[in-house]
Amino acid sequence: MAQEHVQIFDTTLRDGEQVPGCKLDTKSKLIIAERLDVLGVDILEAGFPVSSPGDFNSVVEISKLVKNATVCGLTRAVENDIKVAADALKDAKRPRIHTGIGTSEFHIKYKFNSNKDAIIERAIAAVSYAKSFVKDVEFYAEDAGRTDNEFLARVCEAVIKAGATVLNIPDTTGYCLPEEYGAKIKYLKENVTGIDKAVLSCHCHNDLGLATANSIAGINNGARQIECTINGIGERAGNTSLEEVVMILRQHPYLKLDTKIDSKLLYSTSQMVSDLMGMIVQPNKAIVGTNAFAHSSGIHQDGVIKNRETYEIINPHDVGVTESAIILTARSGRAALAYRAKNIGYELEKLQLDKVYQEFLKLADTQKEITDKDIPTIIKASNIGLI
Repeated sequence: MAQEHVQIFDTTLRDGEQVPGCKLDTKSKLIIAERLDVLGVDILEAGFPVSSPGDFNSVVEISKLVKNATVCGLTRAVENDIKVAADALKDAKRPRIHTGIGTSEFHIKYKFNSNKDAIIERAIAAVSYAKSFVKDVEFYAEDAGRTDNEFLARVCEAVIKAGATVLNIPDTTGYCLPEEYGAKIKYLKENVTGIDKAVLSCHCHNDLGLATANSIAGINNGARQIECTINGIGERAGNTSLEEVVMILRQHPYLKLDTKIDSKLLYSTSQMVSDLMGMIVQPNKAIVGTNAFAHSSGIHQDGVIKNRETYEIINPHDVGVTESAIILTARSGRAALAYRAKNIGYELEKLQLDKVYQEFLKLADTQKEITDKDIPTIIKASNIGLI
């Protein structure tokens, strides 16, 4: 059975850029957009055109630059928003307008001071108007995670009839558990008339650390688009991490789902976004963190040196990392010390290694990490005659 394609909708330049302190100028956005296109994202959300002249201009320039991906502009369910987005996307080879409205009781009552019927009318009007400009219209049901499934199905059915090609089901507040979010997608697949005419999309936030898990639950229940960002950046605690969902699907081929992302570019893309946005990647970040392929425990180091797969389920080369790192600390064992010593030209026999290891522990207890520059000093102090 052939693997089924999951579309990657990257919103680094829209949702990701909303993070305080991560504002980018047009030049930086173009650098990232070009890389995302090469990386293989299917849809690139370039910005929210009506929000500012700068954002409008960025969407215009990205639309001209991108060769392969669909270029998407976000709007509210407001005619002027939609018209401005259409103007910004006019040079895109494959334009998409992403419009929508809040559907949860919280949004209907407190944000819009409205009612369910009026919300559906606004949703239909927004999609219909967007459809007058572009063929590809995505509708988002903001706060779908906390929206009653029966009402959500009504909204989805109405906007499909109005011409929506993609239905974005956001867990806007990161509230859902994976089984709840998966069940919501399953309910829509089974209860929305005309659902075969639209792609269901997962847009999950990470407030409870469940964004990636929820997105995977979504596609396991019939969604075929994941909205995500490089490094998982985004509002509050962030969005679904692009690199995580891509490698989860790659490492679990029995799911029969995959993306067209060039995974060997993941690490360098992560670093590029981090540098341009000034947003440091946490060291223990899955896939692209500096510690993702680093080992400092003696037991782990011994296993990895003998066979990498004892403690690594991903080959670092597959995500663009040169090699696994054996970090020398006071928790490291003889195997790791011998390995690092050999890498810089010192072959240690067992009795020599025992003596060098005792000197190693003395120094390791006084500093966080032993570097290659420290190893000759340690060997000399052990008096084994190599130096």
